[in-house]
Amino acid sequence: MTGAVSRMQRLIDALLDYSRVLSRARPSVSVELESVLQGVTEDLEERLRETGGQIEIRPLPSVLGDRIQLGQLFQNLISNALKFHQPLLPPKVAISAEPAELQGAPAWAITVEDNGIGFENEFRERIFAPFQRLHGRTEFEGTGIGLAIVRRIAERHGGLISAYGKPGLGACFTLLLPRGKPDEPALPESCTDPANAAR
Repeated sequence: MTGAVSRMQRLIDALLDYSRVLSRARPSVSVELESVLQGVTEDLEERLRETGGQIEIRPLPSVLGDRIQLGQLFQNLISNALKFHQPLLPPKVAISAEPAELQGAPAWAITVEDNGIGFENEFRERIFAPFQRLHGRTEFEGTGIGLAIVRRIAERHGGLISAYGKPGLGACFTLLLPRGKPDEPALPESCTDPANAAR
């Protein structure tokens, strides 16, 4: 009974987070992503210590956006990487950025790669849908809404996010964000093979 109540409370909190992405959006300002990631890393310090995990933050740009929502986006992605790690392999996450285009306009392609359990690419869209889980609750805790929040934040910032995975080799998430004022999104190219992700 106590466990069921606790899970219900986590689900309600997650649904509130999902609905607030738009209802509590703040005006876009210049956000230094490296600073955001440093804060996220500090928040996940205990989880990193428990798993022996490592996060490599390569040079990242500044973008226009909501600092709190972008922090939530990266925290969800990194938390997933730490959660879905292979039993005998400490999780490693690498975050990098490179110039890209979004509907013909300058953008940044920001990748979050890990060496976790990965997933079959036939599920690459399903994982972003609310309440869609590829694993049972007995295997991995969670509400099944974290990646839905990630996608909603990306779209609220005029961008898009895609995923690529291979079972046993890891996963790679590519976030496309416009360099200037957020505009209508376009479909991004997927990540490269995550077999060479952070190791």
